[in-house]
Amino acid sequence: MATHTFEINETFDVPRNKVFALFADHQRFGKLLGAPVKRVKDSDQANPNGLGSVRRIGVGPIGLEETITSFEPDSLIEYTIISFSPIRNHLGRIRFEDTPEGHTRVRYRISFDDIVPFTGKLVGAGLEWAIRRGIRKVPRLA
Repeated sequence: MATHTFEINETFDVPRNKVFALFADHQRFGKLLGAPVKRVKDSDQANPNGLGSVRRIGVGPIGLEETITSFEPDSLIEYTIISFSPIRNHLGRIRFEDTPEGHTRVRYRISFDDIVPFTGKLVGAGLEWAIRRGIRKVPRLA
């Protein structure tokens, strides 16, 4: 198994709390990705999309489930895939920071191990492309 990692860093002229709210809301996150996302388990915290919540991305048998493993309002969201997937040890980490200019910086990092040798580059490239395409919608959706 090989480990694959990519990171996307973008800055937006949108308040951090609004950018965080977009990524934290499972349904709105789906609009960002361009895929259906549904919360299938609520968090037992104040925010139903927070720590311990589970979301399903996609439809039917090609969908997958992710659980939120870390949730710090306006600062950090971490998640991992919990359903059957062609990758293992997946960790998505999204950090939200203020810039000195008063903008919001998003640092989105994903790491995972491939199961089938040499498939990780293809999976990683597809994920990165989808996230980069979606993240351009942040100013419009936030």
